Amino acid sequence: MTSPLNVPSPAVGSATEDRWSPRLWGTLLVLCAAMFLDALDVSMVGVALPSIATDLGLSTATLQWIVSGYILGYGGLLLLGGRAADLLGRRRVFLIALAVFALASLLGGLVDSGPLLIASRFIKGLSAAFTAPAGLSIITTTFKEGPQRNRALSIYTTCAATGFSMGLVLSGLLTEVSWRLTMLLPAPIALIALIVGLKLIPHSDREETRGGYDVPGAVTGTAAMLLLVFTVVQAPEVGWASARTLLSFLATAVLLAAFVTIERRSASPLLRLGVLRSGTQLRAQLGAAAFFGSYVAFQFIVTQYMQSLLGWSALQTALAFLPAGVLVALSSTKIGDVVDRFGTPRVIATGFTLLVVAYAIFLQVDLTPRYAAVILPSMLLLGAACALTFPSLNIQATNGVDDDEQGMVSGLLNTSIQVGGAIFLAVVTAVITAGGHEGGSSPQAVLDSFRPGLVVVTAIALAGLLITLTGLRRDRGTRTPQPSVVVAKSAGTSAEKAEPVGVRD
Repeated sequence: MTSPLNVPSPAVGSATEDRWSPRLWGTLLVLCAAMFLDALDVSMVGVALPSIATDLGLSTATLQWIVSGYILGYGGLLLLGGRAADLLGRRRVFLIALAVFALASLLGGLVDSGPLLIASRFIKGLSAAFTAPAGLSIITTTFKEGPQRNRALSIYTTCAATGFSMGLVLSGLLTEVSWRLTMLLPAPIALIALIVGLKLIPHSDREETRGGYDVPGAVTGTAAMLLLVFTVVQAPEVGWASARTLLSFLATAVLLAAFVTIERRSASPLLRLGVLRSGTQLRAQLGAAAFFGSYVAFQFIVTQYMQSLLGWSALQTALAFLPAGVLVALSSTKIGDVVDRFGTPRVIATGFTLLVVAYAIFLQVDLTPRYAAVILPSMLLLGAACALTFPSLNIQATNGVDDDEQGMVSGLLNTSIQVGGAIFLAVVTAVITAGGHEGGSSPQAVLDSFRPGLVVVTAIALAGLLITLTGLRRDRGTRTPQPSVVVAKSAGTSAEKAEPVGVRD
C-alpha cells in the first residue's frame, strides 16, 4: 500500500511524481528528526562520561552501563519493534515511542544517581528500538519504490550520519557547561517532532493477524538478542573464555534455536525466515553489520589515540571528525540519483572500497600528529564511504518487500547494524587490550597496541567489500541485468516461494 500523500493526480502527469508536497516534506523531516536524535544520543554521551563520573561518584564499571544500557535496550528489542510497527500500525508505534524517548531524555537530565541514569538510558534505547524500524517503514510505504524512495532514504540515512557527527561536537560544547545538557537536549527536539508528527504522519493499516500474535517468538527472539548484546558487552570485562561468557553464549544459541523453530511453525511469525533466502537481502544485512561494526570500532580507536596520546581535547577530537560529517551532509540529496544510475551493489562496493582505503591510510599514524597527510584524508574518505554505503544498504534491504513486512525488514536491518557494532567493537577492544598487556604503558607501546585493532577494523571492512562483490559477480554472469529476488509469501498461506520483483538489485 502506498500512502495517498504521494499518489499523483492522473491529470498532472509524471512530472508531479518528482515534486513533493509540503506535507510530504514535513513527514520526512519528522522521521529524519527521530533518526537524527537516535544517532545524536549515541555519540553525545561518550564525551560526557568523565564529568558524569565525577558529579555522581560512579565507578568505571558502573559508568560503562550508561553506554551499554542504551545499546542493550536498542539492540535487544529491534526485531520486536519492527514487527510491532507492522502489526499495531507504524504511525501509532512511532509516535508513542517518540513520546517515551522525550520523557526518558528529560528524566536522564534530572536524575541524581547512577542507577536512575542507567535506567533512563535503557528506556531511551528501548524507545529507539521502536522509532527506528517504524520510521524507516513509514518512509518505504509512503514513498514509491524507485527514485522517490531512494532520494528519501538517502536524506533519511544522511541525517543519522550527521547526527552522529554533530553529537561529538555538541557534546564537547555542552559538557563545558554541564553534562546534564547533553541528556536534556534531545527532549525539546523530540517533543517538537512529536507535535508535528501527530499532524503530518499518515495513518497506516494494521496487518491482519489471522494466525494471532507470535508471543513465543517475541519472547524467545527478544531474550536471545538481549542476552547476546549483554554477553558481548560484558565479555571484555569478565573474559571471553570465562565460564560466565561461554555459558551466556550457549544460552543465546539455545534461545536462537528455539526462536528459529518457532518462526518456522508460526502462522504469523515475528521474523519470516524466508526473507533471508534472498541473496540480495542477506548481503544487505551482513554488509550493514560489517559497515557499522568497523566504523564504531574505528571511532573508538581514533578517539583514544587523539585524546590519550596526542593530548587533544574532546572538542578538538570532535572537530577532527567534522569533515566526514560535513561531506555526508552535503551529499544527502545526491546519493539517490547515484543509486538510480548505478544500482546498490556497485555503490556499496565503491563505498566499502573507500572505507578500506581510509582505514589503511590511518594505519600510518604515529606519536606526532600528521593531520594534513594522514588524518584529514582518512576522514574525507570515511565521509565519502558513509555517504555512499549507508543509504544504499537501506535501499537494498527494503526494495522489493511487501508493505506489510517493511517494519520487519527494517527491524532486522537495524538489528544487524547494532549487533554488528556491539560484536566488532568488543572484538577490537579485546585485541587492543591484549596488545596493551604485552607492550607496557609507554606512549609507543599504547600506539603499538592500537595498530592490531586498526588491522582488524580494516579486515572487517574488507570482508564487507567481498560480501558485496559476490552480488556483482552474479550480475556479470548474465548478459542482461536481473531483477532482485525477494522470497515472498504465497497468497493465503504461510508457505514461501521465490518471486522476482521489478526492481534491480
